[in-house]
Amino acid sequence: MENSVNVSTRLVLLGLVEMEELKHLYCALSIITYLFIILLSIIIIFVVLMEPSLHEPMYILISNLVLNGIFGSSTFFPKLIVDLITSSKTISYGSCITQALCITLFAFFEMSTFTIMAYDRYLAVCHPLHYVTLMTNKKVIKLIIGSCVTSFTVVLIAILLTWRLPLCGNKITNIVCDNISLIILSCSGSSLSNIYSAIASAIYLIVTNSVTVFSYLRILGVCMKISKDSRQKAVHTLVTHLLNFSVFLLGVFFVIIKYRLGSITLPITVHILLTITPLVFPPLFNTLIYGIRTHGLKRKVIQHLWKIKVKSKWIKQQL
Repeated sequence: MENSVNVSTRLVLLGLVEMEELKHLYCALSIITYLFIILLSIIIIFVVLMEPSLHEPMYILISNLVLNGIFGSSTFFPKLIVDLITSSKTISYGSCITQALCITLFAFFEMSTFTIMAYDRYLAVCHPLHYVTLMTNKKVIKLIIGSCVTSFTVVLIAILLTWRLPLCGNKITNIVCDNISLIILSCSGSSLSNIYSAIASAIYLIVTNSVTVFSYLRILGVCMKISKDSRQKAVHTLVTHLLNFSVFLLGVFFVIIKYRLGSITLPITVHILLTITPLVFPPLFNTLIYGIRTHGLKRKVIQHLWKIKVKSKWIKQQL
C-alpha cells in the first residue's frame, strides 16, 4: 500500500498526451461534432414540445433518447475541448469519479430507453387495438422515471464502491475517466467493486436485451401476416429502431473488447477509438436517423425550420 496514490492528486489522461501533436485538428472536430449533436437534439426536442400532434409515447421516447445524448456527449466533450485548447492532460480524482458516474449512467439509461422503445413498438404493432390504453403518455413517463431511478441507483453503488478503493497508479490510458479504468488503477485485484460492476452490467444487459429482442421478434412475426401497406410501415419503424440500437450495441461491443484485451498492449489511439465510439456515435446517429426516417417528426421539423426562415426574412425586411 506504500505505492498507493493519494486520492487528492491529479490523474494523467494518456489519451490527451497522444492527441497533443494534432490537438488543433482534434479540437476543431470535437467542437463541430458537439455543436452538431446539441443543435440537432435541441431542434427535435423543441419540435416535439411545441407540436401537440407529436405528444405521443413514441415521440416522447425519441425526445428522451436525444436528451440523454446531450447528457452523454456533455460528459466529456466540453472538458476535452478545454483540455485540448489549454494543453491540460490531467484531471482531479473528484472530477474523474464524477465523469465516470455520468458516462456509465448515460450508457445504462440509453440501454433502458431503447428497451422501452422496443416494448412500445411491440404494443403498437402486436396489440394495435389496445395500444392507446396499454401505452399512454403517463405510463411512458413513469417508465422513463423508473428506468432513470434504477439506472442511477445501480451506477451510484458501483461508483461508490470504486471511490473507496486505494490507487496504485495515476495514469489512465484514455481521454476520459470510466469506472473500469479506475478499478484497473486500484491496488485491490479482484475487488468488490469489480465483481459488482461485472454482475450488475451483465444482468442489466441480459434483461434489457432480452426484452428488446423479444419485442423485435414478435414485431417481425406480425409483419409476415399483415397487409403489404401495414407491413411496410411496421418494417420501416422496425428498421429505424434497429439502426439506432445497432449503433449503440456496436459501441458497447467495442468497450467490451477493450477491457477483454486488457492484458494485451494496445496503442493508445486504439483505446481512444474504442472509447469514443459509444459516446459519440449514438447521440449523433440518434438525431440523424430519427430526424430523417420518422416521417411525422421530419415533416414537423421542416415546417418549423421553414417558419423560422420566413420570420427571419420578414425581420430583415423590417430592418
